[in-house]
Amino acid sequence: MQHDARARIAALREVVDDLIASASSTTGDDEHDPEGATIGFERAQALALVEQAQARLAEIDVALRRLEGGSFGDCARCGQPIGAERLEARPAAALCVACAASRARRTL
Repeated sequence: MQHDARARIAALREVVDDLIASASSTTGDDEHDPEGATIGFERAQALALVEQAQARLAEIDVALRRLEGGSFGDCARCGQPIGAERLEARPAAALCVACAASRARRTL
């Protein structure tokens, strides 16, 4: 899982580098260059995907530390078991379903 996340980050960084190289060969005038807006959008999208992959890797690192510390599988908020089904779906989950739902409602 950790290796997959690192490989995804590396691949996405290559995409970003390619997009930056492509942008350097354009006029830099996104308003009048029909390709400029597309390259800018693709670069922003690729950077967002890199950030998501880095966040996923951070979640995995936290889960590994919880595993080493003996608290993996326990909700970081309420201390109750997270549940096998949730951990199967989201192995790096730090919150049980109830606490994750409560957190999601507060952010809406």
